[in-house]
Amino acid sequence: MLVIEGPWTRLLLYDYRHLMYSTSHVRQGLLQRANDQVERFLEHRFPAFYIYYHTFMKGSKVLLQDLIEARKIKVKMNTNGIAFKELPYREMERLRLVRKDIIKAIPMFLISLPPFAICLVFTLMYLFPRQLLFHHFWTPQQQRDFKKLYHEQRARHHYSILMGIESTAPHVEKWMLRSHLLSLCTKVQSGTHPSVSDLLVVQGLFTGHPLGLYKMRSSHMRLLSTQLLLTPWLPAFMARRRMSAKALEMLHLDRALRDLGVNQLSDSEVDEACDLRGLDTSRLSFGQCREWLQQWLQLSSHVKESETSLLLHSMVLLSVNYPSP
Repeated sequence: MLVIEGPWTRLLLYDYRHLMYSTSHVRQGLLQRANDQVERFLEHRFPAFYIYYHTFMKGSKVLLQDLIEARKIKVKMNTNGIAFKELPYREMERLRLVRKDIIKAIPMFLISLPPFAICLVFTLMYLFPRQLLFHHFWTPQQQRDFKKLYHEQRARHHYSILMGIESTAPHVEKWMLRSHLLSLCTKVQSGTHPSVSDLLVVQGLFTGHPLGLYKMRSSHMRLLSTQLLLTPWLPAFMARRRMSAKALEMLHLDRALRDLGVNQLSDSEVDEACDLRGLDTSRLSFGQCREWLQQWLQLSSHVKESETSLLLHSMVLLSVNYPSP
């Protein structure tokens, strides 16, 4: 094979590469202008449809970026032997969200396998966006509506959970612990926001009997699962296992967030973190959300992996009356 090397060859190669780059750049510019024209047309002629179109296009880009980043994180974990709990906070949070989206996508993937079933899939997604669509494809109004609905579902069980905690007091053998537990329940039921020390003083009750995750009554466990937005009708052993995994994941997120620092989070990240931990942020300022998150991290810094039931109960105890004194 004869290879000719010289100044003319290098010049031709440069011109060819420059031409290819310019052509690609021009093509991208034309596509972008065409897309902008389509969006302007839809925005003026079909404003309702434009919202869904714009949300879908933007969501597709963000979803693709999330999947690429999640793939990079998994490769790094496998290459360097890094466990999930050793990841930085933002990488841990990204993997958590992508995993949740993938679990949501599995039923739709199975339904779409038969021929011509894709029409049914799109119909179901349109009718049930909260249950079937990734959060990337929710419109801003849908995000607000669904978030409100989730907190209403949680709040519906707050009173029953508090009563369930109080009902365990007669089973606490030590008089001092029983007194502190009743005092905590009375404080929360009267509308007062408890301090972190109020929770830590009864910390030992959330390891074994009566409020440990594998020791509490099944009825109370099912009520508590609603705070994690889990289906309460799963078999008891499966529900406990899922709750244990979710609580442990939350504890690992807390530790990573404590290393990063709440002040390093954007307002949207703070809102997402508070929402995950059970706080309704719709009527709170960002400053109040950051203050609450600091309180939560102060509590979780004292929680061991065997005491994660305390975190699950704190989703009610610490959030129901905040920011009341």
